[in-house]
Amino acid sequence: MIDHSASLRDSLTGDTVTANARARVGVHAHPTLDSWQSGPDNRWVFRHIEELLPSAAVSRQPATRTSIDPGVLQDVPAFAARLDELYTDAILVERGGRIVGEWYAEGFGPDRTHLLMSVSKSLCGIVVGALADDGLIDTSATAARYVPALAGSAYGDATVQQLMDMVAAADYSEDYTDPAAEVQAHDRAARWRTPRDGDADDTFAFLARLTRSRDHGLRFQYCSAVTDTLGWIIEAVTGQRYADVLSERLWSRLGAEHDARVSVDRGGCALANGGVSCTLRDLARVGRLMLGGGEIDGRRIVSAEWVRQTLAGGDPALAADSPNRAVFPEMSYRNQWWATGNQRGNVYAIGIHGQYLWLDPLTDTLVAKFSTQPAPVGTASLRAHAELFADVVAAAG
Repeated sequence: MIDHSASLRDSLTGDTVTANARARVGVHAHPTLDSWQSGPDNRWVFRHIEELLPSAAVSRQPATRTSIDPGVLQDVPAFAARLDELYTDAILVERGGRIVGEWYAEGFGPDRTHLLMSVSKSLCGIVVGALADDGLIDTSATAARYVPALAGSAYGDATVQQLMDMVAAADYSEDYTDPAAEVQAHDRAARWRTPRDGDADDTFAFLARLTRSRDHGLRFQYCSAVTDTLGWIIEAVTGQRYADVLSERLWSRLGAEHDARVSVDRGGCALANGGVSCTLRDLARVGRLMLGGGEIDGRRIVSAEWVRQTLAGGDPALAADSPNRAVFPEMSYRNQWWATGNQRGNVYAIGIHGQYLWLDPLTDTLVAKFSTQPAPVGTASLRAHAELFADVVAAAG
C-alpha cells in the first residue's frame, strides 16, 4: 500500500522533507516573529512557543502562602528576621535524604519554579561529567576539537577541564552593574537585555568573538561565557539541544517532581550559565545526588570519582585574588562548583541575587535557598549566608 501521507505533508508545506526534519530538530533552526506561524517553522515553534514568545505560568495553586511546618528551621536563631534580611523566597534543609525543614514566602510554594541564575552552571558541570564518564568528552581535549567555530577565539585552545575549573582566560568582565562589561553584552546576545547595534546575533556568535587575555591555566577567572561554551560542546558531541541533554542526562534520572526550564535565545542557544528554573525540592535532589556520590535512588548519573574530585575542590592558589577569599580564605573552584576549603568541606553552587545549594558532607546535610536580593553579589551577603547555613546545619542535629 502506498503511503500518501508523506506526499500530502510535502504538498502542504511547500518545502522539502529535509527542511521539515531540520525544523523538528531545532538545534540550529532560527524561527522569527515573521516566520513562526508558517511551515516548516510552525512544526517546531508550536511545540516550543515559550522559547519564542513571552509566557506566564498558569499555576495549579493560588498565590497564597503554602502552609508548611518549618521544622528545624524554627530552631535557627532569629530565623524569620534573617530570612527577611536576605530577601528569601524559599529555603529547605534535608538530612540523610529526608526533608527536616522547609519554608516559603507569601505567594510562593513547593510547586513553583524559580530562576537559579548561576546555580545553573553546576548542573551543566554534572552533565559534562556524565558525558566524560561515557567517553563522549575528553576533558583534556580542547574546545575547538569539539566546536571548530571556536578556533582562534578565547576558548578554542582551552581544554574542557580548564573550562570546567574556570581557569581559561578571556577578555571578559563579569561586573553585572557595568553597562560596558562583556557580561552585559553576553546578556544582550541571549536576549536577556535589549540588544544594541553591533551585538552578536546569539550566544554562540558572542562566544566566537571573545579573545584570550593570557595563557590558560594560570589563575581562576569566574566567567559565565565558560559555561555557555561547555553547553555548546555538549550540543556538538551529542547532536542534541542542550535542554534535551539536560533532561536525558540529569533531570529525567533525578526523580524530579516537576519539569525544569532553561531560557534560550533567538538562535535556540540555551543559556546554560544561568537560565535554568526549577522548584526548590527538585534543586535539593541535585544536592542529594552530589552527597550520594553521583547516585540517587539507586540510579547512577555521574561517577563517584567525578563527585569525589568535585567535592575535594580545585587549587586554592589559583583563586588567590577572588573576592570570595574574604569569606573563605582557602576557597577554590572545581567542575563548576565552589569549594570553601574549610574544615567541614562545605561545597556549594551559587547564583546572583541569592540562589544557593549548600552541601555539608560531614553531616550528610544540604540546604537549598531561593532569594531575590536587590544587589547581584556582595561579600556581606556571602558571609551572612554562610553563617545562616552553618546554623541551619547545626539545628538539623
